[in-house]
Amino acid sequence: MSYFNVISKSVLQEIKYHLPFYLLLTAILSLALFIRVYRAEDLLGFYYDQGRDALVIWRFWYNRDFFLIGPVTGLMGIYLGPFYYLLIAPLYLIGGGSPVYPAVFLSFLSVIALFILYLLGQEMHSKAGGLIAATIGGFSFYIFTHSRWLSNPNPILLTSVILLYAMWKIVANRDASKRIVPGPENLQLGRWLIVALTVGLSLQLEAASAVFYIPSVLVFVIWIYWSDFKYKRYLQNLLRSKTFILALSTFFITFIPQIVFNFLHENILFENLYKLFIDERAFRGFGKFVFEERLKFFFALPNKFFIGQSLKTLVFTSFVLSTFIVRRKYLKVGMLKFFSIFLIIPMLGYLLFQGNFGNIYDYYLSGYFLPFILLFSIGLAELAHTKVGRFVVLIFLYQFIKLNAPYIGRYLSADEPHERPIVLEDQLKGVGWVFGDVKDRGNFNVDVYVPPVIPYSYDYLFLWQGSKKCGRDLCGQVDEKVPLLYTLYEEDPPHPERLQAWLERQKGIAMVEKEEKFGQITVQRRKRL
Repeated sequence: MSYFNVISKSVLQEIKYHLPFYLLLTAILSLALFIRVYRAEDLLGFYYDQGRDALVIWRFWYNRDFFLIGPVTGLMGIYLGPFYYLLIAPLYLIGGGSPVYPAVFLSFLSVIALFILYLLGQEMHSKAGGLIAATIGGFSFYIFTHSRWLSNPNPILLTSVILLYAMWKIVANRDASKRIVPGPENLQLGRWLIVALTVGLSLQLEAASAVFYIPSVLVFVIWIYWSDFKYKRYLQNLLRSKTFILALSTFFITFIPQIVFNFLHENILFENLYKLFIDERAFRGFGKFVFEERLKFFFALPNKFFIGQSLKTLVFTSFVLSTFIVRRKYLKVGMLKFFSIFLIIPMLGYLLFQGNFGNIYDYYLSGYFLPFILLFSIGLAELAHTKVGRFVVLIFLYQFIKLNAPYIGRYLSADEPHERPIVLEDQLKGVGWVFGDVKDRGNFNVDVYVPPVIPYSYDYLFLWQGSKKCGRDLCGQVDEKVPLLYTLYEEDPPHPERLQAWLERQKGIAMVEKEEKFGQITVQRRKRL
């Protein structure tokens, strides 16, 4: 009997003997997928970043304009690798240019991440631990919205748990065998290659998260082989080993496109990195102000449970932490050390990081959301072994669902403009109105105002819809000035003076002949003066 057949038989027997449990898991994952793809076109946020990315991919498919880099980071002049664009580009092609296809695809990847999260919970602790983790990850409002986000930090939810899974398999096999190279050599080599590859690819998704994977993996290697590092000859052999060489090569291969881009553009990436880390001293000692601000930032992890409920978050987190202390001897060997390496090292890194004018944002922690949820869930599952603990777990789950479910429900049912932000549905109605109104009127221009100033989203939507309706002619949309002008603008509540100034300029350019509103979007047909 083949290895594959043995595994298949084992899986089928496992499902047979625990059928109710796996039906519940299937229901959780199915519902998590449903809420992530429901009304995807209606509620998709398609703004500056999404339009910019879509334009790059459009030029790739239709103009053969190849790319070696991906989106720009929040750090000036530093670009990610092209992996995110390569990941979603086929979905834009399959969908005929529709951003809904890649958005749904990314949501699907987030549910795969939840399944791997369950597997991790099961292997690290118990089925209950995995199920709790999948439930929290599936129905946390923040993780839910992050999973519907058409942006490069989204897929790091998946790569983070793949990385965690590969590293844990290395830990588990080491503890079981106590050998320097535990388990089948090729299998262990494969795990290290997955570690190297996922770190490299994660750096192309959300560098602010994945940059701390590097020191974490280095400390992890030292921990795994600590007892052997005292022998100098062993260290030399390790550095020359097939596993080390292949893993390091795999990691650096992921940087080849950026390296090529860098040398084709006068060393621009290396110079910007040097400026950030050396000239501007991105990592340095911190004072009281930075320390206090970073402590607030770290609440972004536990706050994924209870939106804006800091007291509840603090209470339940305290219960879980006390569980790890009181029942530590019941946990699997090495588990707490493993999580300490994966979660504490990045926290220290964020404390020391003061680049980007000291600004850091919640999504910088994208690569740690699900690992933290897993740790918390394991704590809850262990807490459930006591009578008081079972009560606490039930209260937590009740409060968690009670708080998050209404937020998710309101998000998915929002129809009125004041209930939701500007979404793709309204944008397509506005763009569609222009193409419907311009019929038989000849060539026309478009002028757009959006709060981020650069209207990449509408540049793409007019290009996509114009090509879809009229091919390369774009239904008469041209760059040179013609008498017929369409203006489109979004409401800008934080800066109404900017919008007003833009409208005043338009008065001196063309007069309004017709106007329509679609939610918070206004579209006008104008005739140049």
